[in-house]
Amino acid sequence: MNHEAITRVRKLSQQYAYTSIQMHENIARKAGLSGTDQKYLGFFLVKGAMTAGELGEVTGLTSGAVTGLIDRFEKKELVRREFAQEDRRKVMVVPDTDKIMKLLAPLYVDYRSRSEEMIRSFTERDLEIIETFLQRSIELMTETTNQFKDK
Repeated sequence: MNHEAITRVRKLSQQYAYTSIQMHENIARKAGLSGTDQKYLGFFLVKGAMTAGELGEVTGLTSGAVTGLIDRFEKKELVRREFAQEDRRKVMVVPDTDKIMKLLAPLYVDYRSRSEEMIRSFTERDLEIIETFLQRSIELMTETTNQFKDK
């Protein structure tokens, strides 16, 4: 593959990332959140209840920033703190997934519908290539993230 093609795809990938940030930031503001807070809520939707330490691990935030994040979510009644049943010394942060979905899902209806329509326009082979690109990109970003984590 020639250098120009690699540069074009790399630049499109960067533009995709920047545009995604802009879209999510604007949608988050509409929901009364910051863009990063909205994305952090996504961790709860995927992982469910977590300790503050686990939330810090997946977000990369410091313990103080995690406490502030949980406080903001708790104030909006999107999460609650509960003692873990197996160890009452451990505090779990439990998401109200129904409330989170009621807040965010309506803001994504049009985007989700149109993006699914766009995806359906590709051939199976196109989708395999796109899927491979995305999987490898995620692996590369994860490896890069892990290089910069405090150890």
